[in-house]
Amino acid sequence: MEKVTMYTDGSCLGNPGPGGYGTILDFEGHCEELSGGYRHTTNNRMEMMACIMGLEALDHQCNLTIVSDSKYLVDSVSLGWAKKWRDNGWRLSSGRRAENVDLWERLLDLLARHQVEFEWVKAHNGHLMNELCDQLATAAAHGSCLFEDEGYTGR
Repeated sequence: MEKVTMYTDGSCLGNPGPGGYGTILDFEGHCEELSGGYRHTTNNRMEMMACIMGLEALDHQCNLTIVSDSKYLVDSVSLGWAKKWRDNGWRLSSGRRAENVDLWERLLDLLARHQVEFEWVKAHNGHLMNELCDQLATAAAHGSCLFEDEGYTGR
């Protein structure tokens, strides 16, 4: 099974506000960059979208390491919280409805196709690939051709 490292980051100009995602897929030295922006969204949604878009770009099962500076993303998957939310009808342990259900559904389905390990890195701490993803995400958020985030309900 091919080894792939995916580096991801999300950005939001205000939270909520215009946002973007940046993803770099490293296929053992061959890199592919992905990015895109949305008119009105949140930082957490863009962190998730970075991961989703990278996963959707993979056309076969991989041994995948996902590197992110988002504790929300990394902990929710690695600690099994997102699966518990789904199993509980998208309810948190507090009884409140989970946020970003549309993206969690997509993400969990995509993750199930691969052998995945998450790695958290501290943001803005000199990690080269994380910094490059941040630049991609920020540039996308500043872009002139921004998409509508249909799933964002906090308008």
